[in-house]
Amino acid sequence: MSNGAQALMKTLVDAGIEVCFTNPGTSEMHFVAALDAEPKMRAVLALFEGVATGAADGYARMADKPAATLLHLGCGLGNGLANLHNARKGKVPVVNIVGDHATYHVQYDAQLQSDIETVARNVSPGFVRTSRSTEALCQDAADAITAARGLPGQVATLILPADVSWGEGGKPCQVPEQQEAPAAGEQAIQNAAEAIRSGQKTALLLGGQALREPSLMAAARIAAHNGATLLAETFPTRMEKGAGLPPVERIAYLAELASLQLAEFEHLILVDAKAPVSFFGYPGKKSYLVPDSCQVHTLSTAEQNAPASLNRLVETLGAQHATPLVQHANRPGLPKGKLTAEKVCRAVGELMPEDSILVDEAITSGLMLNALTAGAPKHDLITLTGGAIGQGLPSATGAAIACPDRPVFALIGDGTAMYTIQALWTMARENLNVTSIIFNNASYSILNVELDRVGAQDSGAKAKSQLDISGPVTNFATLAQSMGVHGVRVSTSEELIKAIRYAQSQPGPHLIDAVVPESLNGMKRKVLPWLLKSLPSLPRPLTMALKKKIAP
Repeated sequence: MSNGAQALMKTLVDAGIEVCFTNPGTSEMHFVAALDAEPKMRAVLALFEGVATGAADGYARMADKPAATLLHLGCGLGNGLANLHNARKGKVPVVNIVGDHATYHVQYDAQLQSDIETVARNVSPGFVRTSRSTEALCQDAADAITAARGLPGQVATLILPADVSWGEGGKPCQVPEQQEAPAAGEQAIQNAAEAIRSGQKTALLLGGQALREPSLMAAARIAAHNGATLLAETFPTRMEKGAGLPPVERIAYLAELASLQLAEFEHLILVDAKAPVSFFGYPGKKSYLVPDSCQVHTLSTAEQNAPASLNRLVETLGAQHATPLVQHANRPGLPKGKLTAEKVCRAVGELMPEDSILVDEAITSGLMLNALTAGAPKHDLITLTGGAIGQGLPSATGAAIACPDRPVFALIGDGTAMYTIQALWTMARENLNVTSIIFNNASYSILNVELDRVGAQDSGAKAKSQLDISGPVTNFATLAQSMGVHGVRVSTSEELIKAIRYAQSQPGPHLIDAVVPESLNGMKRKVLPWLLKSLPSLPRPLTMALKKKIAP
């Protein structure tokens, strides 16, 4: 027998949870003390709870298993909610441990007392539990772990009162082995096969586990054998891409463009994905983006095994021996001259090594990133699944801990970088191989677009000042240096190339403060015509749809 925190720690590591991202307070001190007795648990300190939760998200995406967090009471959980939201939307497994006051202290409504369970249900609706006794704690933890790593993965929140943590009588529990999820049912497979064989325009929309190599190859065999089009979610949790893997066109963020992508299809087959909807509601515009004439079929849900389901569909269609189309190696070439956002993406596509992990939270500055890295060596892409900005730097932190031998590139907008800039300190403390590139255009560019798209007419100086972060312009290189990260500011392509090469030659974290003009400068109320200028870098199906719709 041991105290609750020691038994809990043993339960976690025996279940394969080996990393805990922490921002503890008084209520969590016995858990902190228990770290010394458990060599298998790596504790990673974050200076802000949003860094801890975002790092746990990034770690789980790359490790394919949950990490734990340790947060201080309801206020600490509140600070970490945005990145737990992103994890929930990405179906990412996280064991979220939140300390609480001692059970007998709750009645006094002390200053930090809050309703933690109500707050937690926003991000972990499938499992929230307050452990009521030291004897029950480890079974509660085992249940949380089982819930987190199920299919779909989820954020499971375990609330740990201080007296339950320090109480004696804790006994570690064994967590059952994770059961393999079933493939899709026979009827779903037959329905998908009939749609593909119909001769009508059909697309497979891939998400979740369907964007890993085995699933991609199976889907590409179907595409080669039957002529189906492969599409991916707008914001994939983790997508394997690059040379040697099938090219898959992501659904566009802008609803106008997504509607054009989908307009030609008469059947849409969902594979661990949901039917596309607009990111926001807009006056006079549709929210549900699937054309009225298109029939939607579900091959496999998030609770089912996407690779097995696709393989069953391959067999049903007789496509086992089809040769899948794969992306040829095609580096975009090095840029020259004054820096722009597109040139930053071009340099990354040219210089990123094989097996890189690319974390994309570049917002508008990353418009060309997908196209300019398509022919780069095989790599993994992590994106902003829930739309709550501030994910990129923490996610890169967690990914680097999960995959210490792989280079990590974090491409981050300047506005979003400031939400969780404290992640740089953790990168330095842990000596992580992360190259962070901040697109410093001194503007919330995406909101300049949205201001017009929602129909807010005749916006004046006061409104526009809420989207302008140029007074003063942040010096990210100096900020990085203050937190122990090598930082450099660049404004030309040549300076950027030198900085990337230096970062890849030296271990540890690096930050490149890339001063670029606003990506969407001058684009006011004509989003689609502006995008015509970018057609050479957009996927060909979308290019053709755009030309047909808006060419002069």
